[in-house]
Amino acid sequence: MILYPAIDLKDGQCVRLYKGAMDQATVFNDDPAAQARAFAAQGAEWLHLVDLNGAFAGSPVNASAVDAILAAVDIPCQLGGGIRDMATIEAWLGKGLRRVILGTVAVENPDLVRQAAAAFPGQVAVGIDARDGRVATKGWATETDVEVTELARQFEDAGVAAIIYTDINRDGAMQGPNVAATAALAQATRIPVIASGGVSRLDDLVALRDCGAALDGAISGRALYDGKLDLAQALAVLKG
Repeated sequence: MILYPAIDLKDGQCVRLYKGAMDQATVFNDDPAAQARAFAAQGAEWLHLVDLNGAFAGSPVNASAVDAILAAVDIPCQLGGGIRDMATIEAWLGKGLRRVILGTVAVENPDLVRQAAAAFPGQVAVGIDARDGRVATKGWATETDVEVTELARQFEDAGVAAIIYTDINRDGAMQGPNVAATAALAQATRIPVIASGGVSRLDDLVALRDCGAALDGAISGRALYDGKLDLAQALAVLKG
């Protein structure tokens, strides 16, 4: 199971939101590239990047910060937020991103996900962000009636590399991940699942690792910035 440190970008800074609210952002670092280097130095094998402004705008906004991160580290990075057409997918992958995450378009234009996954094998993930089992889009601002498992199963034969599943009510709240819902999703689909939202201590990672479903990884942000989760220790636990 891979631990993905999260770098959420808002106005060029590393921030963490509380339950997805843009007006409840805490700034943790003014230098995203320096933060990326710090995570890499601590042993991170991947980085999870989110263009928060882009998620609302529908197109990349924090591109310069992402470019700086890609120039600063050699470890693979995945990015979500504002990626809603093939040209943007091609541009980001051409810049050296290992994987793009498609969220809103997975609901609004699932054919684009299929086309992108076929064109870029292993480099396209689907981001499923949900409140109470229902998918939210456009930076979590728009609620839909689409169920999480229903959306995931649409892409089982598309060659999608992973599903990043975020329980919005747990994100940034330091209350632990929704282990049961994450395990249920992983058991309902053949696509590898990465857990996100609420991972705040070692016990959370152990619970996800031992949830009864083979998860591909987990994402953590605020706990790493607050020092409540030690990255090197967490990596050692997951490898052990």
